[in-house]
Amino acid sequence: MAQFRLHGSKVLAVDMAGDAVKAKNGSMVAYEGEMTFKKLTGGGDGLRGMMTRRLTGEQMEVMEVKGHGTCYFADRASEINLVSLHGETLYVEASNLLCTEASLRTGTTFTGLRGASQGNGLFTTTVEGTGQAAILSDGTAIVLRVTPQLPLQVDPGAYIAHTGRLRQHFQSGVNFRTFLGEGSGEAFQIRFEGEGLVYVQPSERNTIGGEV
Repeated sequence: MAQFRLHGSKVLAVDMAGDAVKAKNGSMVAYEGEMTFKKLTGGGDGLRGMMTRRLTGEQMEVMEVKGHGTCYFADRASEINLVSLHGETLYVEASNLLCTEASLRTGTTFTGLRGASQGNGLFTTTVEGTGQAAILSDGTAIVLRVTPQLPLQVDPGAYIAHTGRLRQHFQSGVNFRTFLGEGSGEAFQIRFEGEGLVYVQPSERNTIGGEV
């Protein structure tokens, strides 16, 4: 099994002993030992995945890295966060997914208005199974727990990923106080309810909601 570890906060080191990982195309910055690199189609999901991603617009360029030694990955000096999956599903924007163990299954799922509010389309990437994944954030991410007693509102531009049994609702934050300049200034939010974890970055992407 490949071993994921952080080398600082912006470089992912993966120790492999004949193992394989799937990583963002072009994210390798160095390696020790013997490694092979192969570009994968359909975000690592084969021809069917390629067709699905073309139809959904959730594009992801992925390569398979396999060998003996240590491979180092990074992407534009972004912060890296490790996520351990134990049979559950990670929902993550394709641009924020850096690397996964090869045994983890990737796919796409419908997000509806949440995706539209982010300007990222109506679909997002899923990672399923047992193993480790590495996700990217612009700045140090925070992990917020959602419980049935404590729902969470998130700005669409700051959302990165989530795990658990969560329901998402797209809601407007515009009210009388917002127009008076006394509100939060956020026109739209995602409301998470249920049980799970949400990853949020301290930097906001430009979103449709943020421009309203």
